Amino acid sequence: MNDLVEWIAIHALPVWAALLVAALATGDVAWQWNRRYGEKILAAGGQPAALRGFTAVLMLASMCLLFAAIAIALKEEATRWLPAFDQTLAEDLHASMQPGVLRMVAAVSHLGDLGSVAAATVLVLAALLLRRQLRLATCWTLAMAGIVPLNSGLKALFQRPRPLNNHGFMVEHGWSFPSGHAFGAIVFYGMLAYVLLRLLPLRWHRWIIAAAVAMTGVIGLSRIVLQVHYFSDVVAGYVSGLAWLVVCIGGAEWWRLRASRH
Repeated sequence: MNDLVEWIAIHALPVWAALLVAALATGDVAWQWNRRYGEKILAAGGQPAALRGFTAVLMLASMCLLFAAIAIALKEEATRWLPAFDQTLAEDLHASMQPGVLRMVAAVSHLGDLGSVAAATVLVLAALLLRRQLRLATCWTLAMAGIVPLNSGLKALFQRPRPLNNHGFMVEHGWSFPSGHAFGAIVFYGMLAYVLLRLLPLRWHRWIIAAAVAMTGVIGLSRIVLQVHYFSDVVAGYVSGLAWLVVCIGGAEWWRLRASRH
């Protein structure tokens, strides 16, 4: 396993790029499938939904099970394979990352800082209120309001120390698991994509999905490269954030469809 981890650390940026490409391709396939399904629903006289009830329940259950599996793997004393992978990768990244790369990645990582997300949240809310999109504004506010208490609660529950680094480009305090940047990025950019899909014409939809996936991937993976989070911290942040995003989008779609029927 050490050889594999060392290879990943040395080739961190190409691996990062490959993962982003794979995520973009997956997001595009999902968008195309949902668009075609929506066209069939419209042709049959129905009302298409961005996230249907059964799909939301299935995704939520899957995310909960995956998060539980990661948490159990971190606590499992018999094997300790995941903590060992995390630690070895962090040490190898510490040894292989050049200052110029770390400086660039740190600048990207700041896009997921609490202050940046909070400022952008207020701007989006103001724009929705000006457009009199009160239902979307309410859903947006509830989704964003849940980021800090949910992630902080999980951090307090697990109390995992952060990896050590001395490069000076990024210093973080507090607990490490799950990553707040990964959690916040997937909720913020995912919910922003949902809002824009509801408001903008179809020709923009593919680009919106691609941008949301790219920003989420860049911010989360930057935390691993900067060694302020372990690999499993970021994965758990994505998983738990996606669970909350599914709840928020599922609720928003239920409210929209219910309003349209009345």
